[in-house]
Order: sequence, then C-alpha cells, then structure tokens
Amino acid sequence: MKMTLHHINLSTENVERLDRFYRDVMGLSEESGGLPTLEKRQGYAGDVAFVTDGAIQMHLAQKDIHAGFNSGQTVNPVSRGHIAYRTDDIDAFKAHLDAQGIPYSDWGNQAVEGWHQIFFYDPDGNVIEVHEVRE
Repeated sequence: MKMTLHHINLSTENVERLDRFYRDVMGLSEESGGLPTLEKRQGYAGDVAFVTDGAIQMHLAQKDIHAGFNSGQTVNPVSRGHIAYRTDDIDAFKAHLDAQGIPYSDWGNQAVEGWHQIFFYDPDGNVIEVHEVRE
C-alpha cells in the first residue's frame, strides 16, 4: 500500500484572511487542479480555500467544532486541522490500523465526493487523514 503526503488542512475563523496570508506572504498560488468536490449537506458546510506550492496542497477550512457531531463521527478534522495522506488501498490501511489497535472515524465519502476518508489521532492528539480516491 502506497502512502503520499497530499495536503495540510488548517482550520480558521477567517478563510479569506488566511488565504490572503498564504498567497501574499508565503507566495503560494491558488490550487486549480485535483480539487475535491465538497459535500456540504452531510455534516460540514464551511468555506474552504485551496492553495499550493506546486507539490502539496493546503486546505484552509472554516473552523467548525460541531462537524463531528453533525456527521455522527468521533474525530472532527476541522476543529483544529489535520495532515492528510493519500493511499492506493484504504481497506488495507484500515486493516493495518485495526492490527495496531488504533481507532479511527470512517467518514467514507461523507465530506468529499469520490474520496473515501478516515481520520484518527496520533499519540499527541493531532488529527491524521488517510484517503483513497474512488471514482
């Protein structure tokens, strides 16, 4: 199973301000390719801006401390943000987490159309996303 860093998600109260910062100060550009289609009626309806350095995306998401509750999930990926990895075999990775005794929230494609996403915590409480693109 292959794993690659895909994006870093930062949660914010002001998406426009954070977007401007990462474009104007950090010199990142608007991401236009490979963007997810957000499912705004399934638990998270916040605004999101997408910027990139040309290799890695940043998803600048409106903070929503209730997204986990609203979607029936334990792990909330937009309360503090998360790092995300893309895999070519989400089922094998879930089996790996099960074998390691690491619990996770299986969001399926609840937040992003065509992406099967799971979220879990590292030992310090940082949220990690692993997703597989499914057509």
